[in-house]
Amino acid sequence: MIRKTLLPLGLALTALAGVSGCGLLGGDEDPAAQAAKPPAAHSSKGPEEELPYDVAPLLHPDKDYFGVAVEGAPSSMKPVDTFAKTVGKKPNLVGSYSAWGDGFNAEGAQNVFGDGGLLYVSWEPFKPGLDKIADGSQDTYIKKYAQSIRKTNVPVAISFGHEMNGHWYPWGTKDTTPETFVKAWRHIHDVFQDVGATNVIWVWSPNVINPVKSVKLEPYWPGDAYVDWVGVVGYWTQTGAHTFETLYGPTRRQIAEFTDKPVLISETSSEPGERRRADVRALLGGVEQDKDVIGFLWFNIPKRADWRIQSSPLALAEFKRLIADDAFGFEVPRS
Repeated sequence: MIRKTLLPLGLALTALAGVSGCGLLGGDEDPAAQAAKPPAAHSSKGPEEELPYDVAPLLHPDKDYFGVAVEGAPSSMKPVDTFAKTVGKKPNLVGSYSAWGDGFNAEGAQNVFGDGGLLYVSWEPFKPGLDKIADGSQDTYIKKYAQSIRKTNVPVAISFGHEMNGHWYPWGTKDTTPETFVKAWRHIHDVFQDVGATNVIWVWSPNVINPVKSVKLEPYWPGDAYVDWVGVVGYWTQTGAHTFETLYGPTRRQIAEFTDKPVLISETSSEPGERRRADVRALLGGVEQDKDVIGFLWFNIPKRADWRIQSSPLALAEFKRLIADDAFGFEVPRS
């Protein structure tokens, strides 16, 4: 739950789509949540195979995660190293995107872990549709993906179907229902448990509600037994919200009505313009001051806008100054 009121931290702007008590489907009283499966006794673990990496110590870190998504990573860590030199600190969370049907990037996960970090995978089910995932017809693929993660045996954060409350993805509000989303999520989670792939942090990542206020989040919630972190996707643009509170606060208050899972700002950046320096100050200051927020992942890839922090010298200088604080970043434990 949100434990304190967030204070305005400077001018910032509104959220767009990322191009970012218990509820009806969560908590102890939810029979389906209670039925979330533990690892099966007949899992893929052999008698001499090491135990799965225990992600529990990573869920409530003492310091904040400092994440980045950059082109070329994690298959190569050179772009991450370049970013680290640019901002003066090495990220310990590396974002990536995996389309449904792609194999798990085991080499990339090992690259990130070997560099002291955690791989964050946005798993995007463009095809064949959530109904096909929910009904079990995609189980061969899901099992192969899960078994690869289990075999790699390093911690991995997975955000399946991010921004499900928006209309801009095929798994969003135009083409699927909350019930189907929840069923698909739970089914994937259960398959992972069956094969012993418990080295996964499950991240449920809606877009901030500001542009889609009519869509309620609770119907999309799979339940506390199926989620480890709440991820919030929200970008700073040149119009709209002006503070950490106005950008993320309405979404977080709605989520707090049905879960108190830790919150990660799971995809964010700031649009170039005269407010960008203030945006950076508001973002990093807000993450550091709010003890319910465990970090952020900066999208440093040019797309609709040039989201790269190095494209704005004043904003970059502010980013470097603030990220130097000891509150950001830590080495992910080896075991």
